[in-house]
Amino acid sequence: MLERLLEGFGCGRREHPVECSCGTIMKSKGIVEKILTTIMGRVSYGRSRYECPECGQTRYPGDEELDVVDTGRTPGLRRMMSRAGSRQTFKEAKEDLKVYAGIEVSAKDVERVAERIGEHVEKWQDAERETLLQTEVPLLEDKSIPVLYIEMDGTGVPMVRAETEGTKGKQPDGTAKTREAKLGCIFTQTTKDKDGRPIRDPGSTSFVGAIETVEEFGKRIEAEAIRRGLYNAYRVIVLGDGAAWIRGLCELRFPYAQQIIDLYHAREHVANLCKLLFNGNEKNLLRYRMQWWTHLDEGNVEKIICQARKMLSKVQADTLQKIVGELYYLEENKTRMRYADFRKQGLFVGSGVIEAGCKSIIAARLKQSGMEWTVKGANAIIALRCAIVSNRFEDFWEERVA
Repeated sequence: MLERLLEGFGCGRREHPVECSCGTIMKSKGIVEKILTTIMGRVSYGRSRYECPECGQTRYPGDEELDVVDTGRTPGLRRMMSRAGSRQTFKEAKEDLKVYAGIEVSAKDVERVAERIGEHVEKWQDAERETLLQTEVPLLEDKSIPVLYIEMDGTGVPMVRAETEGTKGKQPDGTAKTREAKLGCIFTQTTKDKDGRPIRDPGSTSFVGAIETVEEFGKRIEAEAIRRGLYNAYRVIVLGDGAAWIRGLCELRFPYAQQIIDLYHAREHVANLCKLLFNGNEKNLLRYRMQWWTHLDEGNVEKIICQARKMLSKVQADTLQKIVGELYYLEENKTRMRYADFRKQGLFVGSGVIEAGCKSIIAARLKQSGMEWTVKGANAIIALRCAIVSNRFEDFWEERVA
């Protein structure tokens, strides 16, 4: 039935002449059969082949209309394969396609299709980014979004050896086995619960990410924030772990945003400070950790710093530099740790959304046992997974059709 529906499609007399990219009118060279693999099995259809008399280039207008140029798989099948390949290993995706849809493809087929579609998604979003970043900032008096949150983090992705050559890492010899994938998310908050705690707006979270430089990622997250209504937001909050790259990116791309250090990371630094100061004295370690966590919850970081500095004279020289590093972190970020004030304002103080995103979007798919990626392949899968989680995958296919 499908073959009968395709009879005559892409062949016969055309209303307008077929033009080559060099500007020459192409000539019809007859009908050429093509086998297409669809979600319902294989079908054959004949379409006209056109050739340029000047440069010899060929075109199949029927393939262009069906979106099967240089491929024997229909858009529906490619969408299914790319989605399956983005969610699980390529071997598992191959097996599931056979069980659930009766489609027999190899794991390598799934890999090629998933990565190619992922690259197309990235190009689609890159074009969108360029447009968004070039758009003039509108003057809006009516701020329809009460609070817009921006969260960022990074996580290592295992790489093939060629992708880490010359990169410093955490291995004993100073080499690296991973490259950092940067992930960002945007969500909004409109309401609070009966206790005044913030509630994330349902369905408002979108993700973007890639293995790339901070500068490139800065453009990516800013464009996504603009798309999500950055200029319509009454307040903009950047939540992160206090990493230097996040702080620098925020000051460059979102200078007007309120920065908040994730409370969990702040507590980790205070706990580490206690370990360094009271190594071997479990009683003092527990006592000061609870006391300083209380000061942290109150936003009184200066009190922690003051008390810790008074103890430096009793510290051994080999740990002094590490303690100074923790104190510097607290000093640099103290204005981003006013947790009592943030809570009174009904704001989130934890970056759990991006932490969960790093696990579910990056780690669950790209950091499984024995996996090694190229940057190109990893970025294609990250683009796919971000688009799917952000409910943008169907938008991509609809715009391909348009």
